[in-house]
Formats: sequence, structure tokens, C-alpha cells
Amino acid sequence: MRGRAGYVLSTLVVLILLTPVAYVQVNKILYAKRVSAYLTDTMGYSRKEIASVQGIWSIKAPPFLVRVEFKDEPGVEYTYFAHDGVLQFSYRITPEGRENGFREARLKHVDAYE
Repeated sequence: MRGRAGYVLSTLVVLILLTPVAYVQVNKILYAKRVSAYLTDTMGYSRKEIASVQGIWSIKAPPFLVRVEFKDEPGVEYTYFAHDGVLQFSYRITPEGRENGFREARLKHVDAYE
């Protein structure tokens, strides 16, 4: 009896510890898929034009965001939120992007806000 109770207790502890990790990983994947679908279905990009779509967990609010890099702008990272709808929040030109000659005025994939 004691062995079974210990097994059940240790299983519960492991499940409790793994639940937040699984929650974060699943949400990163879901948000990345949501942004990928937005870029291809709504914005008309082909998958060949997109270099990477990466779900990110942030300690700040909102907790999940997605970082996108396009093949024709290596070194420029666009940040999207995908909570209620998909919204391009910001962009960042990395040092690699600056070396490649990318500047704010010439970025192709910045969503214009109304």
C-alpha cells in the first residue's frame, strides 16, 4: 500500500511540475501557427518568402509573441501578437541587418497602422 501511494504522489508531483512547461511550449507552437496562417492567408505571403516564424514566451505582458524573419530581409525581426487577432507590434534591425544595409525607411514588411 505504501509503495502505491508513493508512486501516485510522485506521479502527481511530476505532472504538476511539467504542466507549466507543456503549457508554454504548446502556446508557443499555437501562436506561431496562428501568425503563419495570417501571413500566408491574409497578407498573401508564400511560405518561401518567410525565413522563420518562432513563438516566444515573454515574462512581460503579453506572455506570448511571435518573431518573424523574411528571406528578403535577413537580420530584420518582426514581432507579432496573436491573442485576439494578429497584429504586427514592432520590428528590430539586428547588427547583421545593419551590416546588410537595412534601415527603417527601406523595410518592406512593416504593416502600416491607420
